[in-house]
Amino acid sequence: MVNLSLLLFLISSPSVSGSASPDQRNIMSCLNSYNISNYTISSNVHNHDYSILLNFSIQNLRFAEPTIPKPIAIILPENKEQLINTVVCCTKGPWEIRVRWVEGGATLGETYHAIADSSGIHGFSAGSCPTVGTGGHIGGGSFGFLSRKYGLAADNVIDALLLNAKGELLDRQAMGEDVFWAIRGGGGGIWGIVYAWKIKLLRVPKTVTSFIVSRPSTKAHVANLVNKWQHVAPNLEGDMYLSCAVGAGLPQAKSIGISATFNGFFLGRKREAVLILGRGDGAIVSDLKNRYLHDKHYFKAKSDYVRNPISLTGIRTAIDILEKQPKGYIIMDPYGGIMNNISNDSIAFPHRYGNLNTIQYLVEWHQEEKNRSNEYREWIRDFYDAMASHVSWGPRAAYVNYMDFGLGVMELINTSVLSEDTVEMARVWGEKCFLNNYDRLVKAKTLIDPNNVFKNQQGIPPSTTTGLKARTF
Repeated sequence: MVNLSLLLFLISSPSVSGSASPDQRNIMSCLNSYNISNYTISSNVHNHDYSILLNFSIQNLRFAEPTIPKPIAIILPENKEQLINTVVCCTKGPWEIRVRWVEGGATLGETYHAIADSSGIHGFSAGSCPTVGTGGHIGGGSFGFLSRKYGLAADNVIDALLLNAKGELLDRQAMGEDVFWAIRGGGGGIWGIVYAWKIKLLRVPKTVTSFIVSRPSTKAHVANLVNKWQHVAPNLEGDMYLSCAVGAGLPQAKSIGISATFNGFFLGRKREAVLILGRGDGAIVSDLKNRYLHDKHYFKAKSDYVRNPISLTGIRTAIDILEKQPKGYIIMDPYGGIMNNISNDSIAFPHRYGNLNTIQYLVEWHQEEKNRSNEYREWIRDFYDAMASHVSWGPRAAYVNYMDFGLGVMELINTSVLSEDTVEMARVWGEKCFLNNYDRLVKAKTLIDPNNVFKNQQGIPPSTTTGLKARTF
């Protein structure tokens, strides 16, 4: 396990004066009573340490905008006991808890590096972005290169340490099977603080093959390539992963205007991979960990699941939309393989048999273009709407790790509503992310966090909830 400090955000309306607000004085007093001194507050806008820690954790610059609420304090407990006492302090006031990392939040890159250091024949099935924390990533399921062979990261968790709102550190036996089921794929940050995951390492060959093949071309040719991909990629053997990215602004598009880029990973040598793919020209073997590393920027993302092949007309519609916005692109990840053989309720993540692939819609822009933010957000919403007839329905499914407030949000306000109303309001997005598992997740939430201490705007409400109101847009 990787030892990292907790970075805990307490969300409230910060004071901009030179002195601490009553809320800040209260949390400081409680922390000091437990000899917790490694924290910084936002009472002074010139607090250098606070600004460094805040900005370090922000990956999407939309959350750096002045209109977005900032934490009143950033706390870094130095050990397990300080972590427990920090949570105790947080539950004594009107503060919302946000965990940025803890031992269970070692990044994917750090996790992969630690595994590689200790074994040349083992790996772990998780995502491809090295800076993503494992805590929330595994909590939402976590699909990656090995998932068609071994399932999700969450499928390969065998135990966990969960800190609940009472300050109790619970292992699998202590939290119970209902809660252990929920924290694997039911979303991150809403059950408690995952202090550590115990994961099953997976046997892999000493030699694996990765490649990137780019095909910049005309819209018609790219549409035909995507059409071929959607019929081939989900049906490849589990040892092979082959995703497809399409966009007019991808580096490979050049002056032609549109490009399809295929990212492949195979559990074996290049010769075997070529035999499976059926041709040997045009493959570029590279290190996939550098595929999508970008500087910090603004972005908006949405997601879909595809259960039936998209018609060629539908693919052409998507490419027409992409051609008009060079800042936008899509990434399609193939399912199939072992994913078809795992039941929809084995863990909380439900998207298994019958799914051909996911679509992640993205649009990115930089600081100098932030005056066009509304334009870019409107573009991706229109794109998403245009694809409605080509993707899953009843409900239109979504991946919880690509949190999308466009599906609806829970306003965390001081009002009272009937608990059953809250559960039904949250069903709007809950069933899109969790399908038939939603009601079981509500029961698990009620067991582990009946007062909804660990919450976010798109979390699972307990059946005893008060103080929430839902809205959709």
